[in-house]
Amino acid sequence: MNGNLLEISKFAAPEIIFGFGAISQTGESVLRLGAKKLFIVTDQGLIEAGWVEQVLKHLDEVKLDYEVWSNITSNPKDYEVMEGAKLYLKSECDAIAAVGGGSAIDAAKAIAVLTANGGEPKDFEGINKITKPLPPMVMIPSTGGSGSEVSQFAIIVDSKRKIKMTIISKSLVPDIAIIDPYLLYTKDARLTASTGVDALCHAIESYVSLAATPLTDVHALYAVQLIANNLRESVACRTNLNAKKAMAMASLQAGLAFSNAILGAAHAMTHQIDGLLDSHHGETNSILLPIVMEYNLMACVERYAKVAEALGIKTEGISRLKAAEKAIRWVKKLFEDIGTPKKLSDLGLTEDLIPQLAENALKDACLVTNPRDVEKKDLINLYKKAL
Repeated sequence: MNGNLLEISKFAAPEIIFGFGAISQTGESVLRLGAKKLFIVTDQGLIEAGWVEQVLKHLDEVKLDYEVWSNITSNPKDYEVMEGAKLYLKSECDAIAAVGGGSAIDAAKAIAVLTANGGEPKDFEGINKITKPLPPMVMIPSTGGSGSEVSQFAIIVDSKRKIKMTIISKSLVPDIAIIDPYLLYTKDARLTASTGVDALCHAIESYVSLAATPLTDVHALYAVQLIANNLRESVACRTNLNAKKAMAMASLQAGLAFSNAILGAAHAMTHQIDGLLDSHHGETNSILLPIVMEYNLMACVERYAKVAEALGIKTEGISRLKAAEKAIRWVKKLFEDIGTPKKLSDLGLTEDLIPQLAENALKDACLVTNPRDVEKKDLINLYKKAL
């Protein structure tokens, strides 16, 4: 077969509404989708910050009925999602929205899957297991990191196996993403740092992914550039709205990249730790990303050199390998500056857990697109190196 026939790129994305005050478009957006009653997934932090009240005000303006559900935790669990799906059906909603970070958005997506398809979250683990159309979805992110508002991913914890399940389907791409950078300024420095790390990990892993295309590359590199220029400032000052706007855009760009190019070994490994220890996804990524970058280096020297350029590193007069190595050192220094954890032991991980983590990571869909082949022994070594 002619190889050129296989060079087909697909790119899925929702309608995107971006900018300060974009949250005011919520009511009109939901109405355009034909909804009569909206199921809103959020958490107590967003309610206390006043953002849910803002959303409800805009729904009231267009006389749209709604049901608010906030019974989720960080790293949403399968039983939480099943509870939400039951309430959705009981309340006779016909559309779903999330106001919050990746946890709320992923939970909303999983609830949409269950209400339309039945079953449990584990029934849809993997790629393209969803068979019936989902209700309309509108996502309003409150953090500059997850990118879930534009992605075809939902990550849900299997509470029995204590692993994060990756559900991947173009059905999970929301209809509308409303991204208002104002929502970022109520987040503290620790959450700002960890979500920014997640966005950078999305950008770098999607750029070196085996499934990367010219359509995803431009989004990935733009995200790297924005994060390099703004993450430190966003962590340092909660009210720096220019930095918040840039990080909201970086998260969006990285989300568009990884949704279509998938990710790599860092995320495959991180999912297992987060599912086991209920740790914060971005903080786990901050420990594993530099180590995985070092492991992958021999497979993507040129790509890491391009990452170096996007980071603002001067690469003139040095080899592409030296430029790639500088990129890895730059990422380590960034994480040091913003104060993210340095070792997996800081999160409570012990060495006896590593073999099972490695076994679970082998089954993660993100490992398929890692640029360098990975076996169980490699994963064990990487986990030990990060311990």
